Amino acid sequence: MNFGKVAVLMGGRSAEREISLKSGNAVLAALIRKNVDAHAFDPAEHDIAGLRGFDRAFIALHGRYGEDGTIQGALELMGIPYTGSGVLASSLSMDKWRTKLIWQASGIPIAKYELLTADSDFEAVAMRLGLPIFVKPACEGSSIGISKVKDAARLKEAYGLAAQYDSIVIAESFVEGKEVQFPVLGEKVLPSIRIETPHEFYDYDAKYFANDTRYICPGLPDEEEEKLHELVLKSFNALGCRGWGRVDLIIGQDGPVFLEMNTVPGMTDHSLVPMSARKTGMEFDDLVLRILEESHVG
Repeated sequence: MNFGKVAVLMGGRSAEREISLKSGNAVLAALIRKNVDAHAFDPAEHDIAGLRGFDRAFIALHGRYGEDGTIQGALELMGIPYTGSGVLASSLSMDKWRTKLIWQASGIPIAKYELLTADSDFEAVAMRLGLPIFVKPACEGSSIGISKVKDAARLKEAYGLAAQYDSIVIAESFVEGKEVQFPVLGEKVLPSIRIETPHEFYDYDAKYFANDTRYICPGLPDEEEEKLHELVLKSFNALGCRGWGRVDLIIGQDGPVFLEMNTVPGMTDHSLVPMSARKTGMEFDDLVLRILEESHVG
């Protein structure tokens, strides 16, 4: 397939810039190895009007302005096909609160949660949700700004940290169980990855730098894995996602609990989508090309 001149969008202005550069450079190298006319493009360093010279865009921007529908809208206006989900699905998926609202309405199981403000009665929140509680900014990724709170007296402090990154802050009940992530490619659910870490939780360091994080793929027994595929696709489609993505969930004592949707998952050497794809016989370069083939406008 002749893709023409391809921009690999990386870097950007979000708190996840460092990881985006790692993902983008890995994607860029893969496309070049596949003889695609691919070039790096960092919206933080170049006016996006410069994209008018490109035929397609591979979005490797994580977080705000890249994963939230912003760059997708700009590419739509310019008529440039791009990878991943569209404007609305990207915006909804980036917002953990609105994702929960849609999943809840669609019958997708989620954890108990509340929205926090500076005026919240933190003791009462702790009583209603139980401890531990995860406190997280609604519109950040890579576990940035997240705290695991075991003492109600620390809840206000955790709120303050999360509020530095977003005006909407979520308090979510901790669910004991297996942390599992399911990549989706097209309309196919790829093998799950179960994550085990000695860290308090799967935080930024455990995701991108630690060498003691364990990844088991497939992460579940075959029968359990198959049973979840339909629900994973339902969660993906409920938000209007397309192309590719990754669904994060916990398998607790009472069944699966869905946590969040990632519409531009990481593509670094620690990333899970390439790991899962390899289990199906798809190497990294072929995965990147397959994602590019799904690029679209509208």
